[in-house]
Amino acid sequence: MKERREFLKKSLMGSTGIAVGGLGMSAKSYASIPGANDRITMAVIGIRGQGNGHIGKWCALKEHANVRLKTICDVDEALFAERVQKVQDAIGEKVETEWDMLKVFNDQEIDAVSIATPNHWHALATIWAAQAGKHVYCEKPACHNVWEGRQMIKAARKYNVRVQIGFQNRSIANVMEAMKFLHDGGIGDVYMAKGNCYKPRDSFGISPDSAPPAALHYDRWLGPANYRAYNEKKGHYNWHWHWATGNGDTGNQGPHQFDVARWGLNKNEHPVSIYSTGGIYGVTPEECSQETPNTQTALFTYEDGKVLEFETRGRYTNGESSLSIKIGNMFYGTDGYMEVNGSTWKAFRQREKVPFAGSPEKTSEVPKDPTFRAAPGGTEHYSNFIDAIRSGSDYDLHCDVREGFYSSALPALANISYLVKRELHFKGKYEKFANDHEADLMLTRSYRGKYVVPENV
Repeated sequence: MKERREFLKKSLMGSTGIAVGGLGMSAKSYASIPGANDRITMAVIGIRGQGNGHIGKWCALKEHANVRLKTICDVDEALFAERVQKVQDAIGEKVETEWDMLKVFNDQEIDAVSIATPNHWHALATIWAAQAGKHVYCEKPACHNVWEGRQMIKAARKYNVRVQIGFQNRSIANVMEAMKFLHDGGIGDVYMAKGNCYKPRDSFGISPDSAPPAALHYDRWLGPANYRAYNEKKGHYNWHWHWATGNGDTGNQGPHQFDVARWGLNKNEHPVSIYSTGGIYGVTPEECSQETPNTQTALFTYEDGKVLEFETRGRYTNGESSLSIKIGNMFYGTDGYMEVNGSTWKAFRQREKVPFAGSPEKTSEVPKDPTFRAAPGGTEHYSNFIDAIRSGSDYDLHCDVREGFYSSALPALANISYLVKRELHFKGKYEKFANDHEADLMLTRSYRGKYVVPENV
């Protein structure tokens, strides 16, 4: 395990320039770190969609990593019966159910939670969990807006808990190898990165407001968002396409490729300028309540002039590059270019048509040493989170909350530029725009009632 950690530290820190703030460890902090063989007791917050996947991952790690899934939590109690049966079938145990996440956080048996709620809940749920001393695995994007992402970092550091963001590419061996290749100068100086999110999506329709289903705790589902009447077309999954709860596909699938693009550029900072444009095409307001663009282009420039491009295409489209990339990345350097499509990558030298480097085969396993037992079924990123809980070190996380925040801020900044319809200049040190009060207001939001992301975490 020591050799593996040294490999990851060199590949994910030395070559990418990750800098995670150091933490002072009190005697109490040391006492709270589980031993190498101690069981980690988990809860999943949000069990629809991606949360259902979380349930499967923690069940798969029961034997491999001594993980116990104790509780599943969701504001929609209609989901419980099916998910309870899933856990029973997977590990032969009955899992507890709870609709109120605060009760989960108050459970002293639970060591860590994974959060797969809608985006607008990520920050507050993470902060509440950290305040209760729980480690957190949080889905992407880390935050719904820029300000609350910074508050998540403060909470993680203050309460000395591990917070991993669900950018799983950080734990895929071939992607790690591709990033190391870039940072070692494989295609020269990388001056531009591009991310693609090409997902054709049909209209999901429109419906009148109505009373929420009896099994749904609707006020809690709304949480930090301003009150609005229940509407089935703005709820489950469709929340992605409404600004109060989601960030569009640029902030849905997009964050994964934003993260790889920024990783490849080796940029652990905010861009200095942002411009984004686009719209909703092929769908009319009369047939669909979508607010976020289904087609969007964003351009980011860093202080040294390097460029990150991102494109979302939500209608019918071709792929790009020799790999026909629809969900992936391309990198351009002074000596060539590289394509990354899932766990497959190819590098081309100058004008040559045949790749001179790349992944020999598709694999999702992390690099192995003789003492390392590979995590099962695509659980590498989740297993890494458990490893870091046991080590007590943020440095062992493949995607610490600070890393996840910088990648999640990019789509949030792009959406602000899209909404104000102009290029924006950003002062990263202060996380404010230059002389632009209108845009500054969009770095945070107006929070509702008891669901306020606190200034002092």
